[in-house]
Order: sequence, then structure tokens, then C-alpha cells
Amino acid sequence: MDLGRAFSFVFEDEQWVKKLLIGGLISIVPILNFAAIGYALRALRNVAADQPRPLPEWDDLGGDWARGLATAVAGFVYALPLIVLFVPVVVIAVLAGEDGSKAGEGLAMVATWCVALPYGLLLSAWLTAAVARYAVDGDFGAFFRFGEIWGLIRRNAGNFVIALLVYLVVAQVASMVGAMALCLGAAFTGFWSTLLWAHLFGQVVLADRGRQAPTPAL
Repeated sequence: MDLGRAFSFVFEDEQWVKKLLIGGLISIVPILNFAAIGYALRALRNVAADQPRPLPEWDDLGGDWARGLATAVAGFVYALPLIVLFVPVVVIAVLAGEDGSKAGEGLAMVATWCVALPYGLLLSAWLTAAVARYAVDGDFGAFFRFGEIWGLIRRNAGNFVIALLVYLVVAQVASMVGAMALCLGAAFTGFWSTLLWAHLFGQVVLADRGRQAPTPAL
């Protein structure tokens, strides 16, 4: 895995300033910000196709928005077990508050987090692979082709873990750096870290021995 290229590829594009500015601005606009996710998915797909300049043009805003919305919907579907789990906890907390008892509320919260934390960690890895498959395949069903998703993780476990850890660390640092430049700065550093994520997992897909054929650039 070429970590250095993942950090630098944005700046190798001749129009990187314009593309980063557009992405940063779009990412802070509610609803429209789905397009920033879809744009990153196109970048991932181009990396997976081994394109020398994988940063796309901003020429498919509607398609990017639709891809970003599809990703958000799939994330919601995967999060449903957690949502369902927290519903009884809220009910217990309300009832405990009315009765003046905190023991039941505390026990319910501890039991819930014992399930929620491991599920959340596994979900972050699984959903990342699912999104990568969707970026390459282009159809919503790719989010739920469990065999293909598991195969991508299993065949590339080392690179997958490295990519995930690098992204998580960099995203935190980028968030802190952006916060120093107020909200607008955080939008640009956040969008850049999303593109870093796209390149890292585009490399994972590219290296995957289970790929059937090269993916054409968008």
C-alpha cells in the first residue's frame, strides 16, 4: 500500500485548489453535502481502476448526490439494530426517572453499550468495505452482497486494517487542525481526509486478487 500517494494525490492534480474548494463548500451545505460523499466514491473507483490522476472533475453533481444519498441510506439500514437496541433503553430511562430509581437505568445503559460498542466497531469496518464495493459496482445491491464484502476484507486483511487505522487517525488530526481555522477550515480538511479515505480503500480494491476485471474510470 502506497500511503505517501494517498496523502499527496490530491495535490498532484493541476486543478486541486478548485476541486478542494468546491468539495469543502459543498460539504458544509445540509442535504447538498451528500454530493461530497458521491464525489469521493468516484475518486475511489478511479483509484481502483489505477488511473494516474484519479481526482474527478466536478461534472456530475446530480450523480454524486444520488451516490452519497444511497450511501447514507445503506448506513442507516446497517445501523437499525443499534437503533432498535436503544429504544428500550430510552423507555427504561424514562420509567426509571419517573420512579426515582437510577439502578435500572444504569444497568440498562451498561448492558446496551456492551453490545453497541463491539457492534459499532465491527460495523465501521464492514460498512467501509460495503461502500468500497458500491463505489466500484455502482448498484445499491452491492451494499448487501455479504460474500463479496467479506471476501474483500478477508483477502486484504492487512491492507484493510492499515487503511482503516490510518484514516481514523488522520481524520481526527484533520478535524483538530480544521477547528483551529474555525468551521470553514474544518470543512476543507474534512473533505481532504475523505479523499484520503477514498484513495486508501481504492488501493485496497485495486490490490484485491478477487477482482474480476479492471474498473473503467468515471
